[in-house]
Amino acid sequence: QVQLVESGGGLVQAGGSLRLSCAASGIIFSQNRMGWYRQIPGKQRELVATAYSYGMINYADSVKGRFTISRDNAKNTVYLQMNNLKPEDTAVYYCNARHQYTHGVEYWGKGTQVTVSS
Repeated sequence: QVQLVESGGGLVQAGGSLRLSCAASGIIFSQNRMGWYRQIPGKQRELVATAYSYGMINYADSVKGRFTISRDNAKNTVYLQMNNLKPEDTAVYYCNARHQYTHGVEYWGKGTQVTVSS
């Protein structure tokens, strides 16, 4: 059974930092692209960052220079370090896993709330 469990969300002041973690189980972690997405009520879920097992990464333009995605394959965990947080970063952040080669079914965590106050 696939499980993606996010942690690390919370309330932070603008300009502050948070680190999100996603612990994955039930997948071959090294064969999956891991990612972070976020969703604001009334808006479609959007890409924040993705990290392939071989090192390629992608970031949304809105977070470039502020967020860093990383993964620890030995721990089956992906992280999102969020610095210089802005109120517009407020959202539910979801962990995502997708097989790198087959582009099969995507798996999602239940999400963790990040709230940035001004």
